[in-house]
Amino acid sequence: MNIKTFLTLAVLIAVAGSLAGCSTNPATGRTQFAALMSPQQEKQVGAEEHPNIIAQYGEYDNARVQSYVRQIGTRVTRNTERPNVDYKFYVLDTPMVNAFALPGGYIYISRGLLAIADNEAELAAVLGHEAGHITGRHSAERYSRSVVTQLGAGLLAAAVDSAGVSQALGLGSDLYLKSYSRSQENEADTLGIRYLSRNGYDSSAMTTFLENLQRASAFEAMESGSFSSAAGVSYFSTHPATSDRVAKTASETVGGQNNGETNRNAYLDVIDGITYGDSAKQGFVRGDNFIHPSIGFKFSVPDGFKIINQPAQVIATSRDKSVLLFDFAVNKGGQTPMAYLQNVWMKGEGVKDAEAITINGMPAATASFAGTVNKVPMTIRLIAIRFSAQSFARFQIAIPNAATGNMVDALKRSSYSFVKLTPDEKAAYKPYHLKIVTAKPGDSVTSMAASFPYKSLNEERFRMLNGMEPQENVTVGGRYKVIMAP
Repeated sequence: MNIKTFLTLAVLIAVAGSLAGCSTNPATGRTQFAALMSPQQEKQVGAEEHPNIIAQYGEYDNARVQSYVRQIGTRVTRNTERPNVDYKFYVLDTPMVNAFALPGGYIYISRGLLAIADNEAELAAVLGHEAGHITGRHSAERYSRSVVTQLGAGLLAAAVDSAGVSQALGLGSDLYLKSYSRSQENEADTLGIRYLSRNGYDSSAMTTFLENLQRASAFEAMESGSFSSAAGVSYFSTHPATSDRVAKTASETVGGQNNGETNRNAYLDVIDGITYGDSAKQGFVRGDNFIHPSIGFKFSVPDGFKIINQPAQVIATSRDKSVLLFDFAVNKGGQTPMAYLQNVWMKGEGVKDAEAITINGMPAATASFAGTVNKVPMTIRLIAIRFSAQSFARFQIAIPNAATGNMVDALKRSSYSFVKLTPDEKAAYKPYHLKIVTAKPGDSVTSMAASFPYKSLNEERFRMLNGMEPQENVTVGGRYKVIMAP
């Protein structure tokens, strides 16, 4: 079905305003309006969007972990109310704690989420919850209602041939990055608990995972401090683990606690050694340095700056509102840094004080001008560095007019710290990883967190990873997650 035919059908249904567009969902027994995205179209959307998800995040390069997640996902979805859905499971190579589903049976889970789950049943709970969104047809329902709500029948009919329709029909990331409604989240929890119980898992795992999620969310807030996280959409924003959800899932647990499998040891054996934090393909933070072994560069930021690694850029922020943004740009015509800065990057802006410089043997150009960021008067400095014949490394630095001379000098040193890595240096920089260890007599939270390669909050991170309460201590013979440097 082409777009125009699809839109025409949507108009007819919306104009009619009848209950003919409503149906009873076989999983929930609820009447829902999801008529503007048929099951066949759900498959089409999922198939079209899946390559974009993989391109954005990448699959985690660990065959054992991928196989294990597929195995658990297949088990927990083998008796859903939509037997015609072909469920597919993928572990994404991202440290963000996240999981989401696309229409048509595509379910994704991050290795960051694997790190905070405590056992196989909790993994199954997450996969069952995402399957619940699919069996509940929540994306189709949300999409169908949004088309009618945003445009209305008359506007939709008038806009069939306009650009407004393509915007209204923007599927893509909106299907998984926008929060579900509270009722849809509760419904997915209920279905996930059903699938846990139906397939022999401890159904209280949904509650215990949500409790772990609350701990992880609280730790993330603690770690971010007064900085804006700006790190992208995570499970905390799209699937909020509210106290109400925890209480509701606890009340729905079938047969009380510990009524099924948890398979904790099997789960810990699988995640033993997985990458923790950013990988070499994504670049990672080491103290005040950002290092990207795969591309082959590093630079430093001033002491006290918070570094946020995003897929397309790196942002460093300070409490005085100074901002450093780093990214790459294509050098299409083999231009010099000066020509690029004046004619491409700042085209039409009338840059007058551009200066050619050299940074660690690489030709570069810089310019500054007055501007504002979030209504704060700033001096904006741009630096373009010729990294290769095809690319420029770029710094955009925003310095508050009230910044001290020391801060200005420190930010200047950051841009001049940009350097290419040698082959030996590329090989030497490796990501952190999880290790499963057994507590011995005399061990404590403090001693076991001592291996963590962070400046602060090591004990708090240990408790978060291991689902421990603030005053709880380790148990001799118990197995725990710790983070190790290579």
